[in-house]
Amino acid sequence: MFERQKFQIPFTIAATWFVLYLGKIHQVESNTWVWLCLGLIAAIAHQTYVWFFWRLELIHQWVSKNFGDTGFNLFAVGFFILIASRLITAIMLAYYDQNSIHIRLELWWFLVIIVSFLGGYTFYSVVRYFGFKRAAGADHFFEEYRSMPFVKKGMFRFTSNSMYTFGTLIFCLPGIIAESYFAIILGVFNYIYAWIHYFCLEKPDIKKIYQNS
Repeated sequence: MFERQKFQIPFTIAATWFVLYLGKIHQVESNTWVWLCLGLIAAIAHQTYVWFFWRLELIHQWVSKNFGDTGFNLFAVGFFILIASRLITAIMLAYYDQNSIHIRLELWWFLVIIVSFLGGYTFYSVVRYFGFKRAAGADHFFEEYRSMPFVKKGMFRFTSNSMYTFGTLIFCLPGIIAESYFAIILGVFNYIYAWIHYFCLEKPDIKKIYQNS
């Protein structure tokens, strides 16, 4: 259950403390502070939720044994609610902290276009070629997903880690659009934290799941 979590737990504590420290020294307004804290809570809750149920199913098949095939559907509802909460809190934080920094117009347009394209095309590729069930970790729950080849279409032509490399950039978009210092900080936190999730959870799990493929 706790394989590589000795890396994720200290990072979670240290990165959360650092972001909150930035908020304290900048003496942010109450609404900004609330949404910054909620954004951090959403990210931690989402990745803790995924770790707990992925590992519980992979090691003990606990979800399947107790809920059958509907167990994954129940898990997926929580998965997408929590990931949506990460984006919603980023948007609300950007709204309350808007115009806290100034980005040159040329750079602003470049960042908005490039992040929107990379994130949008990755989302399209997930819908078109990958599927939401696989994105939610269906290979932890269903044997038939473990014999499927890795997707090499759409954004996945460039890297099999498109969701981490490009997709999670979308968390930075609200901050860029609103020129919000703390929404950008939260977006960067989400981006890096997603990669920590990959190295500490998904990568070792993939090795176990696909070791016979």
